[in-house]
Amino acid sequence: MHRILLVEDEESIREAVKLNLELEHYEVVATSSGREAMQLVQEQRFDLLLLDVMLPEISGFEICEQVRLADREVPILFLTAKDSAMDRVTGLKLGADDYLTKPFVLEELLLRVHNLVRRAHKSTELAAEIVTFGNNRVNFATFEAWGRKGHFTLTKKEAMLLKLLIDRKNEVVSRQYILSTVWGYDVFPSTRTIDNFILAFRKYFEEDPANPQFFLSVRGVGYKFVGE
Repeated sequence: MHRILLVEDEESIREAVKLNLELEHYEVVATSSGREAMQLVQEQRFDLLLLDVMLPEISGFEICEQVRLADREVPILFLTAKDSAMDRVTGLKLGADDYLTKPFVLEELLLRVHNLVRRAHKSTELAAEIVTFGNNRVNFATFEAWGRKGHFTLTKKEAMLLKLLIDRKNEVVSRQYILSTVWGYDVFPSTRTIDNFILAFRKYFEEDPANPQFFLSVRGVGYKFVGE
């Protein structure tokens, strides 16, 4: 049985969608809270995420972005009242697979869910996502990396932070944004923790860690990955 996480703060829509998905033999975990959704994603396995965009505390866009740092494969479908082209583009840029605006026809939703789940499970082989920069290489599927001292394995948090910086290549990413996106919204480490991660990245990947080429600090703001 495929498991679906449904995150929708309108009770009538949440209950109707949940019921119809269950009638199609999906196991559905439903919540109205973006914060609770993040906890569920971290603790459980799902075959599909159905996310409303406008949620209390944490938006569907924020959930999608954080999920994509750790999981590139789980399908994500947005359910939202927003119908502007910019909102659709934002959702897709963050890694969503599909976008359905309210009001929607339940038959169309069920068809899209079916297609996304089928496509995700068509192959059991997960494609490795490999990124190269300079003489360095990182496989985000296995957390393996090759740097100036050879082959090593990243921790999950290292991989998530590295992925965030690389995805936002040549952009300044604030410390606060890094803390909320990589570490979550409940327990923040100190900003010194991020400094230590950046120092580690420089030791792993920079030819001269004292004069970094890729991982730059922006005083008073945060960090920037400079790609080639």
